[in-house]
Parts: sequence; C-alpha cells; structure tokens
Amino acid sequence: MAGIAIILDLWRKNPSFCSPHTALHSSGLLSATAAAASAAAAAPFASRFLFGSPKIPVAYCDAGAAITEDYIPNFGKVPGIIFQHDAIKCTTKEYNIELKPLFSAFELRALAMTSLRSFLMFYLPLLEPDMSTEEDDDDFPQDSPEQRRLDLVVPFKKSVKQIVRETTVVTTRRMLERLAVHYVSQRRAWKLLKDVPKSATRKAQRGLPTTVYFFRVSRTTLRGHFLGVAASWIVQIGIEIYRYFNRIMNSKEEDSDGVNKAKEAKVLGKKVTGITIRCGASLVFASIGAGIGATTVRPSIGQWIGCAVGDLAGPIVVSFCLDRALHLDL
Repeated sequence: MAGIAIILDLWRKNPSFCSPHTALHSSGLLSATAAAASAAAAAPFASRFLFGSPKIPVAYCDAGAAITEDYIPNFGKVPGIIFQHDAIKCTTKEYNIELKPLFSAFELRALAMTSLRSFLMFYLPLLEPDMSTEEDDDDFPQDSPEQRRLDLVVPFKKSVKQIVRETTVVTTRRMLERLAVHYVSQRRAWKLLKDVPKSATRKAQRGLPTTVYFFRVSRTTLRGHFLGVAASWIVQIGIEIYRYFNRIMNSKEEDSDGVNKAKEAKVLGKKVTGITIRCGASLVFASIGAGIGATTVRPSIGQWIGCAVGDLAGPIVVSFCLDRALHLDL
C-alpha cells in the first residue's frame, strides 16, 4: 500500500510521468520505487518515512535459473538406480515370535504325557520284588496279610500332586512368556522364546568351529531354558510359602509362643536358598549338557537330550558337592 501511495503522489505532481518519452525512465523509477516500498514495508512503522531503520539485507535470487537439469533428480529412474546396489538387497532381521496357548499344559497330548510320567514315577517302585529271603522269613515273624497289602492311595495322591505341579509350572511359563513379549524388547523376547533345537540345527549348518558352536548352543540354551527354570522356581517358592503359613496357623492353636515363628522363618529361608541353588544349577548344567550333546550327537536331538540330562543331574551334583564340602543339606 505504501508503494501505491508513492506512485500516485508522483503521478499527481508530474503529469508527464507516464508519457511515452519517459517510459524507459519511468520503468526504472517504478522498479526503484517498488524496491523502496518493499523496504519501507519491512521497516518499523515510526521510521518508514525516513527509511532510517537498521538496514535489512535483502537477497534477490532466481534459484530456478541457476539449477541445471542434472541437479533435479529424475524420480522415474530412482528405483532402478537404488536396486542396482547389492547393499540394498540385505534386509533387516525379522523376529517372528510365536506364542503357545496359555493353557497348553491342559491339552490332551500334553496332559496325557504328564499324567503317564507322574503315575510311573510313583507306581513303578511298588513293582520292585521283595528282597527278603527264606532265612529272613525264618528268623523274623512274617507280617500279616493286611500289612503286606500294598497301599495304592498314597502313590495316587502323590501322582495327582505332581500332575498339578507340572501343569502349574507350564502355565506359569506361558504367563512369563507373555510378560516378556509385552515388557521386553522384541529382540530379547525372541531369544527367550526361541526354539532351541531348531536354532542348534541352524548353527550346525554354518560350519562353525567346535568350540564356537559349543559356546553358542550353550548360550542359546541358557536363554531359552531361563523362563522354564524361573517358572519352576516361582512355583516351588509359592508352595514353601504356603506351607510356612499353614504351619504358623496350625501352631497358633497349640501355643502362642513366638519361638516357633522365628524357627519356621529360618527353615523357610533355608528352603528358599536351597531351591534357588538347585534351580541355578539346573539352568547351568542344562546349558552345558545341551552344548555337549549338540557337538557329540546330532544337533537337534543331542541338544534336547543334553538339556534334559543336565536339568536332572545339575541339582543332584550340586547338592552332593555341598553336602560333602560344606556339610549343607539342601
């Protein structure tokens, strides 16, 4: 608006401002006037009539005239140029996490295997032959037929408790897997939930040295077996805590002394320590056994057998060593 007002004022004072013989000069004047008007519009309002405000640097640039055709990318050729490089062909690693059902322990096959294993564990000792000889029968009086009768109720109760314990451990592990997926990074959760036998087979196909292959299979087994051991630890600790409170409640009916509470708390702490040591030994020995089995036998089957053997032998070996060395009964 300031520029238009200046032009109208000049035209009113000089009528020949737009005459033909002054067209060339008027065009230059108009350009200068327009530039001055732009500068005046950018200057503070109080000093626009004098243009005495601090000078504002104005850069005139015609960027389009200086850019060549080589500078402007041809987007139609971009995909062809990009995929000509081998580096782009390397894709990022995808972590496919497959969660098993939460109540997978109650499926028909899994529950049948757990039940069969538990019943065999407690009923097979009843099938052992009687080692007593005829001389023993002559020296000692024989038991009555009622006393010889096998007690089938106690093994049945123990088998049912074992089934409940194993299904609880598996269900707790499924819960821990879901917690790991939601609260841990995707890469770490994938390592915790990895199928270890398949991973051992894939590692065997890479042609790694024996020591490197043993170390990597053991490390993978340590990660993949961690949630199972943690679930077993949680269930065992929960059972011991339940027994502790059960004994405390039963002792209140007999006497009101606080000595029993302190004693039971000490026993609970000892049992928790023993469970923790056994679970840690189970995890470590399972990892070592998996590495040994994968290197000596076929990768998949050897890893599974070594992990199972180490899981069973670890607590026994550690308990025996602590009993012999430190006289600690775990």
